[in-house]
Amino acid sequence: MVQTIGRLSITWGLVSIPVTVHAATAPHPVPLHQVHTRCGGGRIRLRRVCEREAVEVPYDEVARGWDAGDGRVVVLSEDDLADLPLPNSPRAIDVVAFISADRIDPLLLHKPYYLGIGDSAVTRPYALLRDAMYESGLAAVVRVALRSRESLALLRPRGQIIAMQTLLWPDELRSSEEITVPSTEPPRRQELQMARTLMDIAGEDFRLEDEHDAYRAALEQVVAARLEGLEPPHAPAPVEGGPVDLMAALEKSVQAARAHRRTGHTGNQETTTSRPGQRRKQPGRPPAD
Repeated sequence: MVQTIGRLSITWGLVSIPVTVHAATAPHPVPLHQVHTRCGGGRIRLRRVCEREAVEVPYDEVARGWDAGDGRVVVLSEDDLADLPLPNSPRAIDVVAFISADRIDPLLLHKPYYLGIGDSAVTRPYALLRDAMYESGLAAVVRVALRSRESLALLRPRGQIIAMQTLLWPDELRSSEEITVPSTEPPRRQELQMARTLMDIAGEDFRLEDEHDAYRAALEQVVAARLEGLEPPHAPAPVEGGPVDLMAALEKSVQAARAHRRTGHTGNQETTTSRPGQRRKQPGRPPAD
């Protein structure tokens, strides 16, 4: 069973839809820990220590505090945080607007969740909202308080369910103006055409579900070798850098990509799931109930 991490209600005009909130991802953490090298692997543990008293603090004596900037700290209890004077209910997913998801900068997208239904009595309004988004191709912008933090989020249909993806606030996205890119002459038309050919070949047979965590797999190879007392495999020698003929490099890349396609090998090129200028399609409509 997928764990329920919250119970909220989508408020859409005068319609209220109670939903359950579930994490949509299950990351595979790399099982590395900090250890003591001198003793051969003793675990290093982090402890909560009070800077003022220099003593270890039990968890039941830990609270959240706001640094006022003048030396004072406001200690906030769980009751304070649960009773914040928000304009909307802290248990609500409040619909703000319906827009095309293309209007949202992808850099603002944050954590994804699935919204389920805990009460069969609200199936019809849930299905209405889901199907209305399918029909219109629009996503709902909502306000939601989740895990002690309010954020904007997008609601989008995904199969039979509604998915929610929280967003960073616009002012949390750092400006790129401080990062400079040296000016250069614009690419030649032939270079752009060759680059587009390489992009098309790289995307023809790409399947995101076939990708895997190569870092973890390589780490497991090294660990397995160490356990058996063998010399672990090493990274390939780096390719020497230096000035290159851009057009020649593109032509060789296209030839290599075509050769890989003929042999059924996908290579390790970085790839995206959509091309510039393409509209992102909504997942397919759910089957009729």
